[in-house]
Amino acid sequence: MGKSTLFNAITCSDAGVSNYPFCTIEPNRASVPVPDRRLEELEKMVRPRKALPAVIEFVDIAGLVKGAHRGEGLGNKFLSHIREIDAVVHVVRCFRDEDIAHISGKLDAVSDIETVDLELIFADIGTIENRLEKIRRQAKSGDRDTVRELEILEKIKPELEAGRPLRDLKLSAEEDRIIKSLFLLTDKPVLFAANISEDDIGKDEEGLEEVMKVREYARDHGARMLVVSARIEEELLQLEEGERDVFMDDLGLSESGIDRLVRVSYDLLDLISFFTIKLPEVRAWTVRKGTRAPQAGGKIHTDFERGFICAEVISFPALMDAGSIQQARERGLVRQEGKQYQVQDGDVILFKFNV
Repeated sequence: MGKSTLFNAITCSDAGVSNYPFCTIEPNRASVPVPDRRLEELEKMVRPRKALPAVIEFVDIAGLVKGAHRGEGLGNKFLSHIREIDAVVHVVRCFRDEDIAHISGKLDAVSDIETVDLELIFADIGTIENRLEKIRRQAKSGDRDTVRELEILEKIKPELEAGRPLRDLKLSAEEDRIIKSLFLLTDKPVLFAANISEDDIGKDEEGLEEVMKVREYARDHGARMLVVSARIEEELLQLEEGERDVFMDDLGLSESGIDRLVRVSYDLLDLISFFTIKLPEVRAWTVRKGTRAPQAGGKIHTDFERGFICAEVISFPALMDAGSIQQARERGLVRQEGKQYQVQDGDVILFKFNV
């Protein structure tokens, strides 16, 4: 409960919110700027005409009911929507309010989580069974890759049948590659957003029973977790910037829950940001950790990757310390990196290419 309210606050939109569960039918999508103070500092230094942040896409999909894997509720439609996303932000109700309906009639955050996990597990079992039916016939040919896939799936299936989502399992690189090829639902990284009431803002978490249950569940099941109040975030959305700062100070909040949620989601996906300064703009770009320089350049333009010569790189802290790109060059802080260089979070890069 609070999923669409939180989505609206994240995206500064109004997709229509009701006090009844499962009101979302079709997915709502929005690209959300990733809050990054480094971009703000670069903007102050360079004074470009515009500064463009990195973005992450959020999708508000329909809630899931018990029996979804058998077609209950939106059933397969829900499962197809969740199959398309890279990570799951599971908003979990951790507050009591008689005016806001709960599907089960009682507050039990872990039970709500387990309902979703169990449906995703059932769906994954179905996917694996369908795949096994096909490759058991193929494996009779003795093809080594097919035989190995069969062995891995026959190893994984009992784990799912025992109620363990794939994110709980320690998989080898080979096993992970096979699992990734099937786009299984319980293999996706998960962030639990424990949705608390306005009255619980600022309270010690140890006094919030449902929140502590969610934190323990996340720790035991390979997931991330943060606490947020969807209602407070919705109220913050309605305020002017100055009023918003005062309201947050009154609540003892140093930053909004939305900013924290976006940043944690970004990290959950193993994403980092690098920056380019090419007037009239300063811009943050998104790549996965481990991305090499030519492929990072390809995010800007395919010619950067195709004709890559080198990347001139300086770290954000070094640039801030120098005070300008010119000063950084004079101090010898700007270095040249080749095709094997893995871009680091906060790198400021100038790509050189020739096509």
